[in-house]
Amino acid sequence: MKKRPILGITMGDPASIGPEITVKALSDPEIYEKCLPLVVGDTAVMEEAVKIVGKDIKIHTVHNVQEAFFTYGTIDVYDMKLVDMDKLERGVVSAMAGHAAFEYVRKVIELAMNHEIDATVTNALNKEAMNLAGHHYSGHTEIYAEYTGTEKYTMMLAHENLRVVHVSTHVSLREACDRVKKERVLEVIRIADQACKELGIENPKIGVAGLNPHSGENGMFGKEEIEEITPAILQAKAEGILADGPVPPDTVFSKARGGWYDIVVAMYHDQGHIPLKVVGFVYNQKEQKWDAVAGVNITLGLPIIRASVDHGTAFDQAGKGVANELSLVNAMDYAIRMAGNKAR
Repeated sequence: MKKRPILGITMGDPASIGPEITVKALSDPEIYEKCLPLVVGDTAVMEEAVKIVGKDIKIHTVHNVQEAFFTYGTIDVYDMKLVDMDKLERGVVSAMAGHAAFEYVRKVIELAMNHEIDATVTNALNKEAMNLAGHHYSGHTEIYAEYTGTEKYTMMLAHENLRVVHVSTHVSLREACDRVKKERVLEVIRIADQACKELGIENPKIGVAGLNPHSGENGMFGKEEIEEITPAILQAKAEGILADGPVPPDTVFSKARGGWYDIVVAMYHDQGHIPLKVVGFVYNQKEQKWDAVAGVNITLGLPIIRASVDHGTAFDQAGKGVANELSLVNAMDYAIRMAGNKAR
């Protein structure tokens, strides 16, 4: 059997669906044929999650990676002992849960930086809860950047053959427009090119979205394409990168789905997130439930691998055992793929 990578999986906010979908994902024996999963969280919370989802599975507490069994039927949990079960309210924002979620992330980064695990996978945390606990970050990406000492990074979303990276993410739309500068656009194009190569795509084709409607229509609706985006694309081409654009943002994603591009460079958060979630999140109106919540969030430019679910904490579903684990499974698959390519 080929070497299976060790995945460090954060439990996410203890009051969220994270523990439940983790149990569901790790109840599939095929996962253990592809990787060695280790959950970083709280044993007590995971034991309750097993009861909530009704799985016949055991929780094994560990205090270091070497103690893990990595055997199907038993979930290894690196127990941080941060949650008071008498105070935990599922579906409710709290400083206790926010602090715990932050510490799980910090610990999994530490394990990866120390080469004790091969890749990290994160469940959702709640930004309000984390900030209540005094950890003032706008998301996972910024935590990873700080604790790995990374300055040049970006977010990639992926679902099936659609991949998107972002010039900016968690800032206001007004500030996002101001951040569309040649140097940053070029940096993200380079990161996108490298990311595709790390996924095994030999000569990736990169579609670069415009910022304005119709990519500015030759300056009629804005000059960012002329002054910032096009110069970045020309520089990327001079470096041998197969970059194309600026492509009008209302068509670039359809072209990517059709195989024109291996990855799209989006100019801001929602420009990239909306098309990914339209194709990855499928709601069954008749049955009033989500048939699929698919997609992966990957931080590029880090010295370690980080893949994540592409959804939030879903507090409205927490404690009910109905949450869909597909996005977490997708994230694990991407982490396994990236770890394998990195090893090679």
